[in-house]
Amino acid sequence: MTDIERGYSGLEPQPYAPVTGNLADLLERVLDKGIVIAGDIKIDLLDIELLTIRLRLFIASVDTAKKAGIDWWETDPALSTRAAGDALAEENARLRARLDELEDAAGETVEAVR
Repeated sequence: MTDIERGYSGLEPQPYAPVTGNLADLLERVLDKGIVIAGDIKIDLLDIELLTIRLRLFIASVDTAKKAGIDWWETDPALSTRAAGDALAEENARLRARLDELEDAAGETVEAVR
């Protein structure tokens, strides 16, 4: 009996190889969709909980994060010059209002002494 008659092509059956892609494709897919990694670390001693650390990691592009309602970097003065400017303007306005109050109180005190 020949190989053709047995249906044997001469090649051993190969398992399916994993689909390969380059790192850039994988990174683009993760940033486009986003990925969440969550975990807890607990340290117990004799059934007494000493320490619990909860870790949550969200990896995504800025656009994906904004769609998810995450934009803390825009309001953190350490990370955004606009937020830092807004914080300074707000503090300046509060200080000016407080100064006006103190000047008014001092003016009333001076008038009361006269």
